[in-house]
Amino acid sequence: MEAVRTGEQYVARQRAYRLMLYVLLAAGCAVMLLPFFWMLTTSFKTEAEALRIPPQWIPVSFRWQNYIEAWNAAPFGWYFFNSFFMAITTTIGEVFTTILAAYAFAKMRFFGKGPVFAILLGTMMIPGQMLLLPNYVTIQRLGWYDQYQALIIPWLVSVFGIFLLRQFFRSVPDELRDAARIDGCGRFRFLFTIMVPLSKPAIFTVALLKFMGSWNSFQWVLIMTKTATMRTVPVGLQLFSSEVGTAYEKLMAASVMAIIPILALFLFTQKQFIQGVARTGIK
Repeated sequence: MEAVRTGEQYVARQRAYRLMLYVLLAAGCAVMLLPFFWMLTTSFKTEAEALRIPPQWIPVSFRWQNYIEAWNAAPFGWYFFNSFFMAITTTIGEVFTTILAAYAFAKMRFFGKGPVFAILLGTMMIPGQMLLLPNYVTIQRLGWYDQYQALIIPWLVSVFGIFLLRQFFRSVPDELRDAARIDGCGRFRFLFTIMVPLSKPAIFTVALLKFMGSWNSFQWVLIMTKTATMRTVPVGLQLFSSEVGTAYEKLMAASVMAIIPILALFLFTQKQFIQGVARTGIK
């Protein structure tokens, strides 16, 4: 009887612990979702409702016209085209260069591999703002200012992506490479027919992080472009803020449109993203 009572107490404690854990997770989820809920509801408000103090969480009537007015307030067609074009091209380019570099650092032997990789990792400690001026001068001298080259070519390589994929490549047994060599498989064939299929979760993670980073890029695009037809969605959102105030209802409507592609991409690739992060040891 004592053993049964102890077992029941243990089960009760576990249930209480899980209930407390679920309550904390639900509270944390609510806190994180609150800004998105505010953004969504504000996108349907009138100007008076958006500026009301104390805040009005739910609009009296949903004003869908805000989305039409926000779209027509600026050339958002060009903004979305530039954002998609920049994000897709930089993602494809970075994935390709990352695969090659990560394989070299993970499986190949060459002089100075350790110091070179350490130097690459050390560059991640340099704040990006410190490099804006020299990069701007370089772009100007190359004649790429206000061109797609300035938005794409400097972002075709990522040290973090190389590090992430290298960690995954190192987990692949060397015996596979040795067996492939015995069968007459060269380095590139082994890389693209064996290593890449085995590393799909990590590659999806690199691609998703890059796409999100390119889509959300603001400072670089703002500095390296001057015409509206070359700018992206994040830069276009600043048009709703001026010296006389901010049109919050239109800004929130444009922001909702801006996050839909990223949200849809994550929902379709979340399984691969979680697997890639878990298998590469990133906490």
